[in-house]
Amino acid sequence: MPQLIELSTFGSEEGRLTVFEKVLPGDIKRIFYIYGVTSNQERAKHGHLKAWNALVSISGSCRIRVTHNQQEETFTLDKPNQCLILQPGDWHIMDQFTTDAILLVMSNEYYDKSDYFFEKP
Repeated sequence: MPQLIELSTFGSEEGRLTVFEKVLPGDIKRIFYIYGVTSNQERAKHGHLKAWNALVSISGSCRIRVTHNQQEETFTLDKPNQCLILQPGDWHIMDQFTTDAILLVMSNEYYDKSDYFFEKP
């Protein structure tokens, strides 16, 4: 099941530092970011069989709809200190990107096309 967590954040109005550690099992092996997505476009539409992913909106916002074992949850990522953890088996779709959205994704697995499934559970 997906889990929305608050990342440890330190600082004040003069600046902040948000720490990402001990969130995913194992090491982070892959990092990428998604940006320049139009507001009416949908991204992802897949899940992973073994990879865990951590999603952080470092700018702007987007919506993530997650289905796991036929249960659906919707999350809005709009704060850089929030992290949505997607576990193996979580099918997801991303949409409603703002024009300034930058979505950072970290994974504990390298890219492997055989790890993807596209059929919504």
